[in-house]
Amino acid sequence: MAETFYLRPYRNDDEGAAIELWRETWQQAYPSIDFAARVPWWRERWCGELVPKAAIVVAEQDGALVGFVTIDASGYLDQLVVAPDRWGSNLATMLVDEAKHRSPDRITLLVNKDNARAIRFYQRNGFVHAGEDVNPTSGRPVLKMEWKG
Repeated sequence: MAETFYLRPYRNDDEGAAIELWRETWQQAYPSIDFAARVPWWRERWCGELVPKAAIVVAEQDGALVGFVTIDASGYLDQLVVAPDRWGSNLATMLVDEAKHRSPDRITLLVNKDNARAIRFYQRNGFVHAGEDVNPTSGRPVLKMEWKG
């Protein structure tokens, strides 16, 4: 039986759960980095940059927040976060499809070059390599990826 997820717009009272989900997910993806120490920076970025400027759609399952996607007016997908225990489910695809619905002409994103799992996921969902860059915060090399509707 397929898992059932409920997508809805972000609400201010989702802030704590969304920030904790971000921390948990990135900690799983990069265990050697102390993401707990980055939470204050992330909270400031979340509240100051993403919430005011991007459409944020959250995913719930059984009343718990298990994922979210952010997409701004330019079609930039800043965050696609899925709870580690939901990796391999259809949730990430549902969230990307929601972003495509909200930005039907074009989506761009940056993904860490060493995140092979995410790169394969985006390729399966129609994104192509569109250049390379360096994340100004982490200094990590990133791939630019793009989807055109």
